Amino acid sequence: MAGFHSFFLVDPNGETSPVKLRKDQVLFAQGDPADSVFYIQEGQIKIAVLSEQGKEAVVAILAAGDFCGEGCLGGQTVRMASGVAMTDCVVARMEKSVIIRKLHDDPKFSEVFTAHLLARKIRAEADLVDHLFNSSEKRLARLLLILANVGKEGKPEVIIPPVSQETLAEMIGTTRSRVNFFLNKFRELGFIDYSGSGHLEIHRSLLNMVLHDEQPKIGT
Repeated sequence: MAGFHSFFLVDPNGETSPVKLRKDQVLFAQGDPADSVFYIQEGQIKIAVLSEQGKEAVVAILAAGDFCGEGCLGGQTVRMASGVAMTDCVVARMEKSVIIRKLHDDPKFSEVFTAHLLARKIRAEADLVDHLFNSSEKRLARLLLILANVGKEGKPEVIIPPVSQETLAEMIGTTRSRVNFFLNKFRELGFIDYSGSGHLEIHRSLLNMVLHDEQPKIGT
């Protein structure tokens, strides 16, 4: 996303506006007018949907280099989910009309944005397959690897900020108690370092939970 990052940091035409958020501050709320796209420069944003019964479901956690709010480009007139800062964040906002013009006039911008959309589509399909065919234990292992950017060159193997067990449970479709059980198991197997108070360090060995059906036994 280097092309996007340089564009949003250096914008001589004033077509983007920086937004600084504190932790837990709302970037956009479900039901708000969908009139802009956001690019995350720093921090992490939680995307969540609230049901009519008041139950919240976390559908994504986005980090620096990700976009959010792009549904407005596909005909959405109101936000279908809320975006909430999980950390202090710096986000660039671009009006719908501006980004549409950029997509038409700037081939490089269009190329990188299309790559972003394809990556999100592939991730969504992989998430669906994960929910349909994998156990909740393997779903948790995969989610932790994604959140920690394990496998991406130059990325640390640490989840920052801490993600609550409730949020992890919502994202993989299980209970908080099961998430707690699996985290303790992963720690005993040496796949993670977990203090129980929020610090969560992920090791590449956790890939064993995702890549292999046969799982190692504790103490062997």
